[in-house]
Amino acid sequence: MTRKPSNDAGEFRSGFACLVGRPNAGKSTLTNALVGEKVAITSGRPQTTRHTIRGIVHRDDAQLVLVDTPGLHRPRTLLGERLNTLVRDTLTEVDVIVFCLPADQKVGPGDRFIAGELASVMRGRRPTPVVAAVTKADKVSRQELADQLLAVSALGDWADIVPVSAVGGYQVDELADVLVTHLPVGPVLYPDGELTDEPEAVMVAELVREAALEGVRDELPHSLAVVVDEIVPREGSRKDDPLVDVRVNLFVERDSQKAIIIGKGGSRLRDVGSRARQGIERLLGSRVYLDLHVKVAKDWQRDPKQLGRLGF
Repeated sequence: MTRKPSNDAGEFRSGFACLVGRPNAGKSTLTNALVGEKVAITSGRPQTTRHTIRGIVHRDDAQLVLVDTPGLHRPRTLLGERLNTLVRDTLTEVDVIVFCLPADQKVGPGDRFIAGELASVMRGRRPTPVVAAVTKADKVSRQELADQLLAVSALGDWADIVPVSAVGGYQVDELADVLVTHLPVGPVLYPDGELTDEPEAVMVAELVREAALEGVRDELPHSLAVVVDEIVPREGSRKDDPLVDVRVNLFVERDSQKAIIIGKGGSRLRDVGSRARQGIERLLGSRVYLDLHVKVAKDWQRDPKQLGRLGF
Protein backbone atom coordinates (compact mmCIF):
# COMPACT_ATOMS: atom_id res chain seq x y z
CA MET A 1 0.00 0.00 0.00
CA THR A 2 1.30 3.47 -0.84
CA ARG A 3 1.90 5.54 2.27
CA LYS A 4 0.03 8.82 2.14
CA PRO A 5 1.36 12.08 3.58
CA SER A 6 -0.60 12.73 6.75
CA ASN A 7 -1.49 16.30 5.90
CA ASP A 8 -0.70 17.81 2.50
CA ALA A 9 -2.19 21.24 3.26
CA GLY A 10 -0.44 21.63 6.60
CA GLU A 11 -3.77 22.06 8.43
CA PHE A 12 -4.34 20.52 11.85
CA ARG A 13 -6.79 17.60 11.87
CA SER A 14 -8.69 16.04 14.73
CA GLY A 15 -11.37 13.40 15.10
CA PHE A 16 -12.42 9.95 16.20
CA ALA A 17 -11.53 6.50 14.91
CA CYS A 18 -13.42 3.39 16.01
CA LEU A 19 -11.72 0.00 16.08
CA VAL A 20 -14.04 -2.92 15.29
CA GLY A 21 -13.56 -6.60 14.57
CA ARG A 22 -14.53 -9.99 15.83
CA PRO A 23 -13.47 -10.90 19.35
CA ASN A 24 -9.72 -11.33 19.88
CA ALA A 25 -8.76 -9.65 16.60
CA GLY A 26 -6.11 -7.52 18.32
CA LYS A 27 -8.11 -4.30 18.72
CA SER A 28 -7.05 -3.48 22.28
CA THR A 29 -3.39 -4.29 21.64
CA LEU A 30 -3.45 -2.06 18.55
CA THR A 31 -5.09 0.76 20.54
CA ASN A 32 -2.32 0.58 23.13
CA ALA A 33 0.39 0.52 20.43
CA LEU A 34 -1.01 3.58 18.66
CA VAL A 35 -1.33 5.55 21.90
CA GLY A 36 2.05 4.36 23.19
CA GLU A 37 0.63 3.53 26.61
CA LYS A 38 -1.71 0.93 28.06
CA VAL A 39 -5.24 2.34 27.94
CA ALA A 40 -7.17 -0.83 27.01
CA ILE A 41 -6.89 -4.24 28.65
CA THR A 42 -5.71 -7.13 26.56
CA SER A 43 -6.26 -10.85 26.92
CA GLY A 44 -6.08 -14.01 24.88
CA ARG A 45 -9.75 -14.56 25.76
CA PRO A 46 -12.48 -13.31 23.41
CA GLN A 47 -14.89 -10.59 24.53
CA THR A 48 -12.36 -9.01 26.89
CA THR A 49 -13.43 -5.42 26.18
CA ARG A 50 -16.73 -4.40 27.76
CA HIS A 51 -16.57 -0.61 27.42
CA THR A 52 -15.54 1.83 24.69
CA ILE A 53 -12.08 2.99 25.79
CA ARG A 54 -10.80 6.23 24.31
CA GLY A 55 -7.07 6.44 23.67
CA ILE A 56 -5.64 9.74 22.47
CA VAL A 57 -2.81 9.96 19.93
CA HIS A 58 -1.08 13.37 20.05
CA ARG A 59 0.81 14.51 16.93
CA ASP A 60 2.17 17.83 15.68
CA ASP A 61 -0.29 17.75 12.79
CA ALA A 62 -3.28 15.98 14.33
CA GLN A 63 -5.06 14.55 17.32
CA LEU A 64 -6.51 11.09 16.75
CA VAL A 65 -8.96 9.80 19.36
CA LEU A 66 -9.26 6.01 19.28
CA VAL A 67 -12.42 4.26 20.42
CA ASP A 68 -11.86 0.58 21.23
CA THR A 69 -15.12 -1.35 21.28
CA PRO A 70 -16.24 -4.85 22.25
CA GLY A 71 -16.02 -7.36 19.41
CA LEU A 72 -19.08 -7.51 17.16
CA HIS A 73 -20.54 -11.00 17.34
CA ARG A 74 -23.78 -12.97 17.10
CA PRO A 75 -25.12 -12.49 20.64
CA ARG A 76 -26.28 -15.33 22.88
CA THR A 77 -27.19 -13.28 25.95
CA LEU A 78 -28.72 -9.91 26.82
CA LEU A 79 -25.21 -8.69 27.63
CA GLY A 80 -24.08 -9.68 24.11
CA GLU A 81 -27.00 -7.79 22.57
CA ARG A 82 -26.17 -4.68 24.58
CA LEU A 83 -22.49 -4.85 23.63
CA ASN A 84 -23.44 -5.08 19.94
CA THR A 85 -25.76 -2.08 20.31
CA LEU A 86 -22.89 -0.17 21.90
CA VAL A 87 -20.68 -0.90 18.90
CA ARG A 88 -23.33 0.03 16.31
CA ASP A 89 -24.09 3.32 18.09
CA THR A 90 -20.37 4.14 18.14
CA LEU A 91 -20.00 3.48 14.39
CA THR A 92 -22.42 6.29 13.58
CA GLU A 93 -20.50 8.86 15.62
CA VAL A 94 -16.89 8.54 14.37
CA ASP A 95 -14.92 9.95 11.43
CA VAL A 96 -13.18 6.73 10.35
CA ILE A 97 -13.56 3.04 11.20
CA VAL A 98 -10.69 0.57 11.57
CA PHE A 99 -11.78 -2.99 10.74
CA CYS A 100 -9.27 -5.34 12.41
CA LEU A 101 -8.74 -8.78 10.85
CA PRO A 102 -5.95 -11.03 12.19
CA ALA A 103 -3.36 -12.20 9.65
CA ASP A 104 -3.00 -15.61 11.29
CA GLN A 105 -6.66 -16.60 10.89
CA LYS A 106 -8.51 -17.04 7.61
CA VAL A 107 -11.41 -14.73 6.86
CA GLY A 108 -14.44 -16.45 8.36
CA PRO A 109 -18.16 -16.06 9.01
CA GLY A 110 -17.55 -13.59 11.85
CA ASP A 111 -15.52 -11.31 9.58
CA ARG A 112 -18.15 -11.51 6.83
CA PHE A 113 -20.86 -10.70 9.38
CA ILE A 114 -18.99 -7.53 10.42
CA ALA A 115 -18.21 -6.62 6.80
CA GLY A 116 -21.95 -6.72 6.12
CA GLU A 117 -22.60 -4.43 9.09
CA LEU A 118 -19.93 -1.99 7.88
CA ALA A 119 -21.31 -1.96 4.33
CA SER A 120 -24.45 -0.21 5.57
CA VAL A 121 -22.33 2.37 7.42
CA MET A 122 -20.29 3.08 4.27
CA ARG A 123 -23.53 3.59 2.30
CA GLY A 124 -25.28 5.66 4.96
CA ARG A 125 -26.42 9.27 4.81
CA ARG A 126 -23.02 10.30 6.08
CA PRO A 127 -20.73 7.61 4.63
CA THR A 128 -17.87 6.70 6.94
CA PRO A 129 -14.56 5.49 5.46
CA VAL A 130 -13.38 2.07 6.64
CA VAL A 131 -9.68 1.19 6.83
CA ALA A 132 -8.96 -2.54 7.00
CA ALA A 133 -6.07 -3.28 9.39
CA VAL A 134 -4.61 -6.76 8.97
CA THR A 135 -3.30 -7.29 12.51
CA LYS A 136 -0.75 -9.75 13.94
CA ALA A 137 1.33 -9.54 10.76
CA ASP A 138 4.35 -10.76 12.74
CA LYS A 139 2.75 -14.19 13.18
CA VAL A 140 2.74 -15.20 9.50
CA SER A 141 5.12 -15.50 6.56
CA ARG A 142 5.27 -12.91 3.78
CA GLN A 143 3.33 -15.19 1.44
CA GLU A 144 0.65 -15.87 4.06
CA LEU A 145 0.36 -12.13 4.71
CA ALA A 146 0.01 -11.44 0.98
CA ASP A 147 -2.72 -14.08 0.71
CA GLN A 148 -4.58 -12.55 3.66
CA LEU A 149 -4.35 -9.06 2.18
CA LEU A 150 -5.96 -10.36 -1.03
CA ALA A 151 -8.71 -12.10 0.96
CA VAL A 152 -9.41 -8.94 2.95
CA SER A 153 -9.47 -6.85 -0.23
CA ALA A 154 -12.13 -9.16 -1.68
CA LEU A 155 -14.26 -8.78 1.44
CA GLY A 156 -15.28 -5.15 0.87
CA ASP A 157 -14.61 -1.77 -0.70
CA TRP A 158 -12.16 -0.46 1.91
CA ALA A 159 -10.70 3.05 1.84
CA ASP A 160 -7.25 1.59 2.66
CA ILE A 161 -5.73 -1.73 3.70
CA VAL A 162 -2.78 -1.70 6.11
CA PRO A 163 -0.89 -4.74 7.45
CA VAL A 164 0.29 -4.06 11.00
CA SER A 165 1.88 -5.69 14.03
CA ALA A 166 1.10 -4.00 17.33
CA VAL A 167 3.54 -6.23 19.21
CA GLY A 168 6.51 -5.57 16.92
CA GLY A 169 5.55 -2.01 15.99
CA TYR A 170 5.42 -2.89 12.29
CA GLN A 171 3.55 -0.15 10.38
CA VAL A 172 1.85 1.25 13.50
CA ASP A 173 2.95 4.80 12.60
CA GLU A 174 1.94 4.20 8.97
CA LEU A 175 -1.55 3.21 10.10
CA ALA A 176 -1.80 6.39 12.18
CA ASP A 177 -0.77 8.42 9.10
CA VAL A 178 -3.51 6.78 7.03
CA LEU A 179 -6.17 7.38 9.70
CA VAL A 180 -5.24 11.05 10.00
CA THR A 181 -5.90 11.56 6.27
CA HIS A 182 -9.54 10.64 6.93
CA LEU A 183 -10.01 13.14 9.79
CA PRO A 184 -11.59 16.56 9.27
CA VAL A 185 -9.68 19.77 9.81
CA GLY A 186 -10.36 20.75 13.40
CA PRO A 187 -9.02 21.99 16.74
CA VAL A 188 -7.23 20.16 19.53
CA LEU A 189 -9.87 18.13 21.41
CA TYR A 190 -7.91 17.07 24.53
CA PRO A 191 -5.04 18.68 26.48
CA ASP A 192 -1.51 17.70 25.53
CA GLY A 193 -0.34 14.63 27.46
CA GLU A 194 -3.82 13.29 28.20
CA LEU A 195 -3.96 9.69 26.97
CA THR A 196 -7.54 8.69 27.80
CA ASP A 197 -10.73 10.26 29.11
CA GLU A 198 -11.82 7.15 30.98
CA PRO A 199 -12.52 7.72 34.70
CA GLU A 200 -9.96 6.24 37.09
CA ALA A 201 -12.53 3.82 38.50
CA VAL A 202 -13.18 2.33 35.06
CA MET A 203 -9.47 1.93 34.38
CA VAL A 204 -8.93 0.30 37.79
CA ALA A 205 -11.79 -2.14 37.16
CA GLU A 206 -10.34 -3.04 33.76
CA LEU A 207 -6.89 -3.70 35.25
CA VAL A 208 -8.39 -6.02 37.88
CA ARG A 209 -10.45 -7.85 35.27
CA GLU A 210 -7.42 -8.30 33.02
CA ALA A 211 -5.45 -9.84 35.90
CA ALA A 212 -8.38 -12.09 36.82
CA LEU A 213 -8.72 -13.39 33.24
CA GLU A 214 -5.14 -14.64 33.02
CA GLY A 215 -5.03 -18.43 32.74
CA VAL A 216 -8.69 -19.17 33.45
CA ARG A 217 -11.17 -21.48 31.75
CA ASP A 218 -13.04 -20.48 28.60
CA GLU A 219 -16.35 -19.91 30.38
CA LEU A 220 -15.14 -17.30 32.86
CA PRO A 221 -14.43 -14.23 30.67
CA HIS A 222 -18.11 -13.89 29.75
CA SER A 223 -19.23 -14.35 33.35
CA LEU A 224 -16.86 -11.93 35.11
CA ALA A 225 -17.79 -8.32 35.91
CA VAL A 226 -15.69 -5.97 38.03
CA VAL A 227 -17.01 -2.94 39.93
CA VAL A 228 -14.90 -0.50 41.94
CA ASP A 229 -16.51 0.23 45.31
CA GLU A 230 -14.22 3.10 46.32
CA ILE A 231 -10.85 4.74 45.79
CA VAL A 232 -9.92 6.80 48.87
CA PRO A 233 -6.67 8.14 50.39
CA ARG A 234 -5.70 6.30 53.59
CA GLU A 235 -6.24 8.53 56.60
CA GLY A 236 -3.00 9.39 58.32
CA SER A 237 -0.75 8.27 55.43
CA ARG A 238 2.31 10.41 54.74
CA LYS A 239 1.93 13.24 52.24
CA ASP A 240 5.29 12.46 50.67
CA ASP A 241 4.40 8.74 50.37
CA PRO A 242 0.59 8.50 50.21
CA LEU A 243 -1.34 5.23 50.45
CA VAL A 244 -4.65 4.80 48.60
CA ASP A 245 -7.27 2.23 49.61
CA VAL A 246 -8.94 0.63 46.56
CA ARG A 247 -11.89 -1.69 47.19
CA VAL A 248 -13.14 -3.78 44.28
CA ASN A 249 -15.90 -6.36 43.86
CA LEU A 250 -15.60 -9.17 41.30
CA PHE A 251 -18.94 -10.66 40.26
CA VAL A 252 -19.38 -14.13 38.75
CA GLU A 253 -22.51 -16.14 37.96
CA ARG A 254 -21.93 -19.36 39.90
CA ASP A 255 -20.26 -20.63 43.06
CA SER A 256 -17.98 -22.84 40.95
CA GLN A 257 -16.66 -19.74 39.18
CA LYS A 258 -16.12 -18.02 42.51
CA ALA A 259 -13.93 -20.95 43.53
CA ILE A 260 -11.89 -20.56 40.32
CA ILE A 261 -11.22 -16.87 40.98
CA ILE A 262 -10.29 -17.39 44.64
CA GLY A 263 -8.17 -20.52 44.15
CA LYS A 264 -7.01 -22.97 46.80
CA GLY A 265 -6.67 -21.15 50.11
CA GLY A 266 -7.13 -17.82 48.31
CA SER A 267 -3.87 -18.26 46.37
CA ARG A 268 -5.23 -17.22 42.99
CA LEU A 269 -7.02 -14.13 44.29
CA ARG A 270 -3.79 -13.01 45.99
CA ASP A 271 -1.98 -13.42 42.66
CA VAL A 272 -4.70 -11.42 40.87
CA GLY A 273 -4.35 -8.67 43.46
CA SER A 274 -0.57 -8.58 43.20
CA ARG A 275 -0.58 -8.26 39.40
CA ALA A 276 -3.44 -5.76 39.27
CA ARG A 277 -1.94 -3.60 42.01
CA GLN A 278 1.19 -2.91 39.95
CA GLY A 279 -0.84 -1.40 37.11
CA ILE A 280 -3.12 0.49 39.50
CA GLU A 281 -0.14 2.04 41.30
CA ARG A 282 1.25 3.25 37.97
CA LEU A 283 -2.17 4.65 37.07
CA LEU A 284 -2.76 6.45 40.38
CA GLY A 285 0.87 7.41 40.98
CA SER A 286 0.91 6.20 44.58
CA ARG A 287 1.09 3.11 46.75
CA VAL A 288 -2.14 1.11 46.79
CA TYR A 289 -3.82 -1.23 49.25
CA LEU A 290 -6.05 -3.35 47.02
CA ASP A 291 -8.98 -5.07 48.70
CA LEU A 292 -10.70 -7.64 46.45
CA HIS A 293 -14.01 -9.41 47.14
CA VAL A 294 -15.59 -12.10 44.95
CA LYS A 295 -19.39 -12.28 44.87
CA VAL A 296 -21.99 -14.36 43.03
CA ALA A 297 -24.66 -12.56 40.96
CA LYS A 298 -26.54 -15.49 39.48
CA ASP A 299 -26.99 -15.36 35.67
CA TRP A 300 -26.28 -11.62 35.63
CA GLN A 301 -25.63 -11.62 31.86
CA ARG A 302 -29.31 -12.38 31.25
CA ASP A 303 -30.85 -10.25 34.00
CA PRO A 304 -31.70 -6.63 32.95
CA LYS A 305 -31.71 -5.35 36.54
CA GLN A 306 -28.36 -6.86 37.40
CA LEU A 307 -26.86 -5.69 34.11
CA GLY A 308 -27.91 -2.14 35.04
CA ARG A 309 -26.36 -2.42 38.51
CA LEU A 310 -23.09 -3.66 36.97
CA GLY A 311 -22.92 -0.75 34.54
CA PHE A 312 -24.17 -2.30 31.29
